[in-house]
Amino acid sequence: MLYPQRFSQFTREHADTLAALLCGLLLFLGWFALHLGALELAFLLLPAAYLIGGYESAREGLTTLFKEKELDVDLLMIVAAIGAASLGLWRGEYHLIIDGAILILIFAISGALEGYAMQRTERSIRSLMSLTPDTARVLHQGREEEVPISQLKVGDEIVVKPGELIPTDGIILSGYSTLNQAAITGESLPVEKTVGAEVFAGTLNGYGGLQIKVHKPAQSSLIVRVIRLVEQAKTEAPPSQEFIDRFEKGYAKVIVVAGILLATLPPFLWGWDWETTIYRALTFLVVASPCALMAAIMPTLLSGIANGARQGILFKNGAQLEKIGKVRAIAFDKTGTLTTGQVQVFQVISASEYTRSDVLKAAATVESYSEHPIGKAIVQAAGDLDWVGAVQVQAIPGQGIVGIAQEQQVIVGNAVFVQQYVTNLLDELQEMAQSLEQEGKTVVWVAKNPTPLSLRGADMMGIIAIADEVRVEAAVTITRLKKLGIEQIVMLTGDNQETAYSVAKAVGIDRVYAQLLPKDKLDVIRRLQQQYQTVAMVGDGINDAPALAQASVGIAMGISGSDVALETADIVLMADRLEKIAVAMHLGRRSQSIVKQNIFVALGFIMLLLVGNFLGNINLPIGVIGHEGSTVLVTLSGLRLLK
Repeated sequence: MLYPQRFSQFTREHADTLAALLCGLLLFLGWFALHLGALELAFLLLPAAYLIGGYESAREGLTTLFKEKELDVDLLMIVAAIGAASLGLWRGEYHLIIDGAILILIFAISGALEGYAMQRTERSIRSLMSLTPDTARVLHQGREEEVPISQLKVGDEIVVKPGELIPTDGIILSGYSTLNQAAITGESLPVEKTVGAEVFAGTLNGYGGLQIKVHKPAQSSLIVRVIRLVEQAKTEAPPSQEFIDRFEKGYAKVIVVAGILLATLPPFLWGWDWETTIYRALTFLVVASPCALMAAIMPTLLSGIANGARQGILFKNGAQLEKIGKVRAIAFDKTGTLTTGQVQVFQVISASEYTRSDVLKAAATVESYSEHPIGKAIVQAAGDLDWVGAVQVQAIPGQGIVGIAQEQQVIVGNAVFVQQYVTNLLDELQEMAQSLEQEGKTVVWVAKNPTPLSLRGADMMGIIAIADEVRVEAAVTITRLKKLGIEQIVMLTGDNQETAYSVAKAVGIDRVYAQLLPKDKLDVIRRLQQQYQTVAMVGDGINDAPALAQASVGIAMGISGSDVALETADIVLMADRLEKIAVAMHLGRRSQSIVKQNIFVALGFIMLLLVGNFLGNINLPIGVIGHEGSTVLVTLSGLRLLK
């Protein structure tokens, strides 16, 4: 049973090639029969060559004609071949039947070669599919059970042994290992992971056993989203390809009309004989067909998408690969994009009657209820101290948070917010805060009110300086973008002016927009588009989503980015590596260059073949070779982006 299955699979995978080989064999035997004068045998073999070699093209051409009421190139090739055969039968010049069969054969060979060329891109994309195992080991009452990935539920605990693929996204409960994340992030070096770290489906476990808790449905894992988006990218035609498709439909009609005119007028205008006229008209149908032009774009863009995916850059469709090469201005979010987003408590300064521990404990009582990174940093810093969570906690987004702890009101937030509750911010603390903010730190003010019901009268306890580390690669990335000729690079942030300018100075950005709300970021992108047309936005948070959607190209951070940002963005940096932006732009520009080269070659071949046809210097087979050769040439040219 195994061999029939393998044979069946082989014939499916290489159907076009087998059809071309059989067509070529029948053509050779038919030619040989004609050479020997065995007309009956030749007239049996040559129609079989036409049928086997041209079946697929005829089927596609007729389907397009009857279902979409459009002419396409496949049908024109068949018409030209049948026309040559008919002319040969009519005139008794059977070599014309051979010419038509050669046309069919070369067209079939070209289709097979294009199929193999595109399969190479398809394999690069499909390789993503093999990155996740089919099953996972789930711990159930202390025993391991193999279950399909699709049956995993949030909260399940799974075991991954050394050398195995991580089956789904999760959080490490126990164990320590190094993970090869190259398939997901493009990062070639293994990454150390231990308890509390997030792991991603499709990454390869190293030497340590891991126990992992599933924290999101398997269908929502990063690799599944990547596969879904890449599959979507394959089916969505970019604007340039849509234009070529529309052009091809009109162009095919023009070719048919011109072919009819060329088949009827020359005998009356220039005195051509009918055989020459019809033969030149058939050759015209072949050489004027825009096959190479149709293949000038999509192979290139799909190759670029596959190349980007291997390097940790996910293009959601070919249109974004085109657009990223045209970007003239780019805007960066600050927190989580130019900085790591992993904020930490840098310094705690207390008022004279309090200690640093008092300030941290008071802040932690209310911040323990906050999902904000600053709140988490404060709670982490106060982890070794003795404190109890507050009650009646109320957060005011972008300003601060208040709550009741030990019958006293605790107020934590920015200076403007806390000032509503205290009579005096204390001059020495204000001076310290100003100095820290000039260094790029975010300052959180902490106050305590013994009488919670009164609006003012709180005591100032101290300030907490929060530092968000600038990404190591940020400055290098900005330098590379400037070298690429990006005309304007700006930073957008909701943070204060001092912190924003400090980070901007560190990375080399001259233009800063600070203290922005999501709507403000959106407005900045619109103004940039009015001036620079094609504008990219790089962000990671929910508040960046409107700007990402408005930008010509939205770029999201794949690991630190929120789900909303990932869904809204056009390009995802899987490893959160900013330097990949320059790589993406280089890919985009190179794809544009290759597409232009391909279009030039395609149009150049068409013009040369048309001139040669009218001058009578080419016959039908040579016209087919030139036409199909140019198609294969531009297809292979597009595959250069795979490297």
